[in-house]
Amino acid sequence: MRPFKITVAALAMCSVNCSNACWAQNALKRSVHQMHYDIEMNATFSHGDSPLWLASNRYGLPSVNGNNGYLRTAIKRDASVDSLHKWRIGYGADVAIAYNNKSTFHIQQLFADFDYKLMRLTIGAKQHSLNLKNQQLSSGGQTLGINSRPMPEVRLEMPEYWNITGKHHHWAAIRGHISYGLTTDGGFQADYTRNDPLAHYAKKAILHTKSGFLRLGNAQKFPLLFEGGLEMATMFGGVSYKSLTWDGNESNQPVHLSHGFKDFAKALFALGSDPTDGEQYGNAAGNTLGSWLARLTWQASNWSVSCYYDHFFEDHSQMFLQYGWLDGMVGFEIKLPQNRFVSDVVYEYLKTTYQSGPLYHDHTETIPDQISAGDNYYNHNLYCGWQHWGQAIGNPLFSSPLYNHTADLTFTSNRFKSHHLAIAGQPLPFLSYRMFYSHQRSLGTYNTPFYRAHTSHDLLLDVTWSPERLGKLRTSGWHVGAAFAFDRGSLIGNNTGFQLTISRTGLLTK
Repeated sequence: MRPFKITVAALAMCSVNCSNACWAQNALKRSVHQMHYDIEMNATFSHGDSPLWLASNRYGLPSVNGNNGYLRTAIKRDASVDSLHKWRIGYGADVAIAYNNKSTFHIQQLFADFDYKLMRLTIGAKQHSLNLKNQQLSSGGQTLGINSRPMPEVRLEMPEYWNITGKHHHWAAIRGHISYGLTTDGGFQADYTRNDPLAHYAKKAILHTKSGFLRLGNAQKFPLLFEGGLEMATMFGGVSYKSLTWDGNESNQPVHLSHGFKDFAKALFALGSDPTDGEQYGNAAGNTLGSWLARLTWQASNWSVSCYYDHFFEDHSQMFLQYGWLDGMVGFEIKLPQNRFVSDVVYEYLKTTYQSGPLYHDHTETIPDQISAGDNYYNHNLYCGWQHWGQAIGNPLFSSPLYNHTADLTFTSNRFKSHHLAIAGQPLPFLSYRMFYSHQRSLGTYNTPFYRAHTSHDLLLDVTWSPERLGKLRTSGWHVGAAFAFDRGSLIGNNTGFQLTISRTGLLTK
């Protein structure tokens, strides 16, 4: 009987493997269907720099330079079109030719998605959405935002919530991701900082990100819904040039940062230390940071109201409650009943002035007390900071280094208070709009404070026209966008700009 049982088990496993192989093969056959194309032309004309909201939260495509533009072409297939199948394949190729930008030609996206049930493996550079915030109206996430170019990565994720309370309850669900990728701006950093002998930069750095979220509630049973979780990221490995040691001294030799298997594990669990930390002052290896996120939503039949919180941290003292959570973003979002004027309203208040306090002291043999303050958000002694191609990876209200017009890529304005108000609507079926107003008052940094507080008032009016027909001419898939924006104040200067976008989207294969 035992050999018979073994044979039956082997046949069963073989059957399952053959079945999975057939499903995967069918997914490959389906992958040539439902392909879409996007063609987009964008031109910005500005007096001064490109205003904040014409250059920000657009995945790093527009330039900070006053007059700029790009032509972008993409072919994409979303794996969700095969939502009724276990195995699904998606992909995208997105390239741009730019004028007056950081690079003339660049690959914006090049990726492949391999989905099995609720899991997805992504290989390549892909634009990812914000977590727990309105993609179109929020000022952005503090850790993982939509402000800079995507990086090539290997990413394993559960993109949609997975119900963990049984088929008929749906009261709790989870989702998350883990990824390892490569920064692509090492050459840009070296070129940008070449005229500043003190400006440090890094090449071939590795970026690790992860997130995990829990959703509680069932809107069909009770209208209150909670979502909360954690985003974390670590920049490690590569070679750091003109870096600083723990006590502020410059390293004359390049610092080669290891990237072996143990270093990948240390990044995953926020362990280890850097060679510039010294024997006594080890911290987590690389540039480690993150955010606690929470969102509470009251979901009515045709309207909803949400409040959310984004608490940013650079180390354990702010990750937990050692010094209290005195910094963070508090936001509110209202989705109104269908009307022709306003459909969504978002308000966000962001405060970053505390940073655990101004004084930092690490323990020594003579003074055992440690004060883990002076967090210096978005800056780091080995890496330029939380930026990619000169733009903040997180929230653009941390004024991106490109706006400084110096040969330095550090963030000079990370202690500020800001208010951000945004509204959106669709007065006509073919006409939509959004409006931003942001106000910021910045104190600079603890190490280099401004002599006087710098302020900025930033306005955006963005209108999109998507006509189905123009007379007898069918224009479905065409979109024309016109945006006007300005900045006023001493933080990033007085800038006024107009942006025109013309795009065409359509089905390439059925």
